[in-house]
Amino acid sequence: LLEETLFLTVNIIDRFLARENVVRKKLQLAGVTAMLLACKYEEVSVPVVEDLILICDRAYTRADILEMERRIVNTLNFNMSVPTPYCFMRRFLKAAQSEKKLELLSFFMIELSLV
Repeated sequence: LLEETLFLTVNIIDRFLARENVVRKKLQLAGVTAMLLACKYEEVSVPVVEDLILICDRAYTRADILEMERRIVNTLNFNMSVPTPYCFMRRFLKAAQSEKKLELLSFFMIELSLV
């Protein structure tokens, strides 16, 4: 998956959890569904829902994932297009005409900020 997908996934999870209460045993479902939404927005090839079910070790069904997808999209008012730190860093480094070492260090630092 693209780096931008990771940052968009974290952003979707963060915005969703800021507005909705999710029980502990459904957090993995929210995370996997956020990744599905981010993939649909960023990726050329989107993972199949059945693959996500396998990633979750069959803890959730297809209906669970699709229901959570509906819930996330409605909670966020279909607003999936948001600027992420990765987008800002990529533009800043391009404008600064930076060298490869600085780019690698910069992307490492913003990945640490995801935690």
